[in-house]
Amino acid sequence: MPIKRVWAPQIDFSVLRRELRLPGEFPAEAMAEAAAAAASPPRPVTDLTEVPFVTIDPATSRDLDQAMHLGRRAGGGYRVRYAIADVASFVRPGGALEVETWVRGQTVYLPDGRIPLHPEVLGEGAASLLPDGDRAAVVWTIDLDADGEIAGIALERALVRSRAKLDYEGVQRQVDAGTAPEPVALLPELGRLLAERAAARGAVNLPLPEQELERDGEGWRLVLRAPLPVEEHNAQISLLTGVAAATLMLRGRIGLLRTMPAARPEAVAKLRAAAASLGVTWPAGAAVGAVVAAADPASPRGAAFLDQAAELLRGAAYTPFDGDPPAETGHGGVGAPYAHVTAPLRRLADRYATEVCLALAAGTEVPGWAREALPRLPKAMGDSDRLAGSATRGAIDLAEAVLLHRRVGESFDAGVVDRDEPRGNRPPGGTVALDDPAVRARCLGDLPLGERIRARLTVADPAARRVEFELMHAEPASREPVDREPVNGERSGEGPATLAG
Repeated sequence: MPIKRVWAPQIDFSVLRRELRLPGEFPAEAMAEAAAAAASPPRPVTDLTEVPFVTIDPATSRDLDQAMHLGRRAGGGYRVRYAIADVASFVRPGGALEVETWVRGQTVYLPDGRIPLHPEVLGEGAASLLPDGDRAAVVWTIDLDADGEIAGIALERALVRSRAKLDYEGVQRQVDAGTAPEPVALLPELGRLLAERAAARGAVNLPLPEQELERDGEGWRLVLRAPLPVEEHNAQISLLTGVAAATLMLRGRIGLLRTMPAARPEAVAKLRAAAASLGVTWPAGAAVGAVVAAADPASPRGAAFLDQAAELLRGAAYTPFDGDPPAETGHGGVGAPYAHVTAPLRRLADRYATEVCLALAAGTEVPGWAREALPRLPKAMGDSDRLAGSATRGAIDLAEAVLLHRRVGESFDAGVVDRDEPRGNRPPGGTVALDDPAVRARCLGDLPLGERIRARLTVADPAARRVEFELMHAEPASREPVDREPVNGERSGEGPATLAG
């Protein structure tokens, strides 16, 4: 799918900051602790600076949690080295900085700036895996056999040195040209293998395009962007590490899992019925994850099918345990037990989960400060997840309303991606996705799911951040099935809007 860009005038996002009560500056004591830690960074005993790690992130990112090196094992299979920023070595348990990170929970992203989990001197400086010197990291070494099955897991604190700060678009160009650098040359091969294994075990990934806001001079661009294949491959390395972490936790009988119930049979049956009505091919015996991965998000029918598939991914939670494992250990989206450990610069829980894994791998006691935090983390992360989601959705809603507020009364081409279930006296309606501009909004009327319609804009209110349409008429339906190569994986922001979020 090509990137679609729509320009919007200057937008004031400060109203969202006030409304959501987002944190401002860090307290002076927390800043002082961060500055002191940055001035005396940890020097792990193990030295892995000879390993040519690289990072892959959005081009403008400086809070770099992860660096990787992918290689082949003698005798067959793969060796994944995944270096994760060692944030716990910079944050003193019980100190003012730790207290403030619990207030924040995670980095919140708004178009006009981030509300970071850690002060810049750490998050974009001493603790970030930037390619400007040696850095402290927690290095996962995960050995895989030729089929992508985990054959060995090890992790330790080590000194690393990133060789390059790569970005997704650049790596995709290199992959397409066959010139990807050695540390990531195996990424497409391994990413596809891991995605195929995930689909076979029932994992469900939604390759939906994302709405983003980018600065454009005095205004903003509203961008609809589909993930690049290399982003999906990169996400598989993060998912693999999360599965390895959960494996250690379950063996060691302590940890913090990211859980999600498996898709309910009735939800799968409903999706299968939607596939038939939308002309989406569901081959006999195909797992639901494989069918979802093959849907084309660029087509109205594919987008509608994926919107319906989102019903399969409900009930994500953080599940702590210390002793007997919980009754439910799996993550329906991943198709296996899974834990968040790869984004400690941006997500509070990862710092504590990583410390648990380090102790389990070394056969030592889990530090008391990490063990005691586990039962408190679900609430802290749930609260921050809701806040981050409200900020992201609020920013997009505001931009859409500003963009369209002078166009009330005009009609637009759109695809119907969702249809409301009948309820009481509620008027019929659902959700439509406009072709141009790239807007998704509520539409009133008896909407034909997965079909193309003409919709009239009736409301575009920036103050209320509300956009609404009404059905004019449906275009003749086409019953061509969706036909597309599968794309699998989790988007790397690891947070919101991510499969394993």
